[in-house]
Amino acid sequence: MAPVEAPQRSTQERNAAAAVIAALAARYGNRLVTSQAVREQHGHTTTWIDNQPPDAVVFPQATEEVQDIVRLCAKHRVPVVAFGTGTSLEGQVNAPRGGICLDFRDMNRVLAVHAEDLDCVIEPGITRKALNEHLRDRGLFFPIDPGADASLGGMAATRASGTNAVRYGTMKDNVLALKAVLASGEVITTAHRAKKSSSGYDLTRLIVGSEGTLGVITELTLRLSGIPEAIASGVCPFPSVEAACNATILTIQSGIPVARIELLDALQVRASNLYSKLTLPEVPMLFVEFHGTEASVAEQSQRFGEIAQELGGGPFDWATRAEDRSRLWQARHDAYWAAQRLRPGVQALSSDVCVPISRLAECVTESQRDAAASRLLAPVVGHVGDGNFHMLLLIDRNDADEVGRAEEFLARLAERAVAMDGTCTGEHGIGQGKMKYLLGEHGAVALETMRAIKHALDPLDIMNPGKIFSL
Repeated sequence: MAPVEAPQRSTQERNAAAAVIAALAARYGNRLVTSQAVREQHGHTTTWIDNQPPDAVVFPQATEEVQDIVRLCAKHRVPVVAFGTGTSLEGQVNAPRGGICLDFRDMNRVLAVHAEDLDCVIEPGITRKALNEHLRDRGLFFPIDPGADASLGGMAATRASGTNAVRYGTMKDNVLALKAVLASGEVITTAHRAKKSSSGYDLTRLIVGSEGTLGVITELTLRLSGIPEAIASGVCPFPSVEAACNATILTIQSGIPVARIELLDALQVRASNLYSKLTLPEVPMLFVEFHGTEASVAEQSQRFGEIAQELGGGPFDWATRAEDRSRLWQARHDAYWAAQRLRPGVQALSSDVCVPISRLAECVTESQRDAAASRLLAPVVGHVGDGNFHMLLLIDRNDADEVGRAEEFLARLAERAVAMDGTCTGEHGIGQGKMKYLLGEHGAVALETMRAIKHALDPLDIMNPGKIFSL
């Protein structure tokens, strides 16, 4: 992938940033950091988009402080970039025009838990694991699991999903309301705790997935779920990726309430065996999990095993012990790092697309053939229960020909998904990395509508500029 070009900054822009930093230093003391190392840690640090650090990093502790910082930045037209844990994959936290990074590390409290209503109110810096640790004794959990221990604010901003999405939905389905600081420094409250509303525009879902380009999230009200009575996980081998995808389709169409159903192709299984010390047969594999009562979990597992057998898969080996389940899903979450071991010394790029599940087998197999024809090493993993899959390209960036082949492949992957009535990204977001695909997916009128919303809420273009699209 070609480097993301940072625009040249004028002397006026640099002076404005310096003025803001001086004012923030006076107000926040050692909670403002300008060291090169810390700034680079808050630029893009995953995959192969170039790092573009902010001019300074500040650690707010309350919504009022975020307002103060944003108002100061607006006065001087200095960019504001929100930062959770930095696990996004498409350059969402880069600062191509410099500016001030707001690290929400210190805004990590659980403000309220309403167990009877199955919801909670939190600050954006708390991570999903920390929240679930807090909730565990109440018999509740927050189900969205993107793999990384991401901050909930970052997960909302990128509309994250993950392995549980097939049953519990994505962040857009699990954020009931939020507070955000707009570019003017004003606070917007998008909704209340009611489970549904027909009142006005859906501002919650406007902010969720906007990647910090419309406002900075400072509070979230989240939908919770009860911890299931019984959980069973298992693995099931298949003779081909197509058979595994077809088993997924039949499972969903049969109404089996599967909680997770994840695809690993043979190449990824080999990588996971090496990295996670597993002993799985190196063939396409589905990792599956069921939630419910003891009886329902047993019935669901049996029905899935029968479907797999019909398609030449199996045996379906399943486990109910927590330690066995944890080991299995940790291996799935470590797929990115495992894949890198297949070709040490090169960089990995994880790209995702999503299609209707009826087109899933076709899209995955065509993409595998395309990767092979392009002479690219690209293991496949996927949240296939909702038609979402990832290809992890292992690329030598010093090989210009290989980089060129990878760029062409990624363009075809996005075009293929859109042509199948899908999307160029099911969960990674647009950021900087996928800006080029947005017009082809949405069309000019939709893209101009997005720009009009951005301009209405952020006329100075200070909120995470250079992401999703350019003004």
